[in-house]
Amino acid sequence: MKTAYFDCFSGISGDMTLGALVDIGLDPEQLAVELTKLNLNDEFSLTFEKTKKQGISGTRAIVTETQDRHLHGRHLQDIFDLLDQSDLEAGVICRAKKIFDRLTAAEATVHDMPKSEVHLHEVSAIDSIIDIVGSVIGLDLLEIEQIYASAISLGSGFVRCAHGLMPVPVPGTMELLRGIPIRQTQIRKELVTPTGAAIITTLAEQFGPMPEVTVQRIGYGAGSRDLPDVPNLLRIVVGEKKSP
Repeated sequence: MKTAYFDCFSGISGDMTLGALVDIGLDPEQLAVELTKLNLNDEFSLTFEKTKKQGISGTRAIVTETQDRHLHGRHLQDIFDLLDQSDLEAGVICRAKKIFDRLTAAEATVHDMPKSEVHLHEVSAIDSIIDIVGSVIGLDLLEIEQIYASAISLGSGFVRCAHGLMPVPVPGTMELLRGIPIRQTQIRKELVTPTGAAIITTLAEQFGPMPEVTVQRIGYGAGSRDLPDVPNLLRIVVGEKKSP
């Protein structure tokens, strides 16, 4: 059974996930073709570049908003409508909806409000939409059947958000990680974004040590920062896992 193991030794974000999938072997052109089915082509560009983090080669995904459009007012139902009106595969739509729903539920809990009223950056910004939908498409194109993940490494300190200065991990991320094994570090940066947390906590079947697999491919997705102690990378190992 084709299995992907997300080694989150330096956290996880949506762009790191996309970058790692391309580094594994996902064809960027094939991904771009699938993303056109969202009918958002005039709103973004998606590029990939090779880079190195502390000497380790990886791929960085860069989503650029191409129009000055204020998408922060979209609610969960608006995202669902966008997906339902697309020409994406039904399975991709279903998994993407689950991620957006989980992300919105976490924000609703943190802010003590109904899911239908949540309209925050991480739910509706164009980069989050492309990171989430693109990651689901990529896993589908790579024919990944199972997903496992390590304990999630967290940063510390504070980060400035729309609501002001927030502790790291931000409350939405911490809510998403409820029931998930985590590992606190002394790195004073946000290592795990709400988008990254929503993707892995929705899709992973189990967290912990890597299962017994025959390794086939290894990919590294690069973050935008250069960290002092560890390479800012997400490692994805793809291998064949023997069925029970």
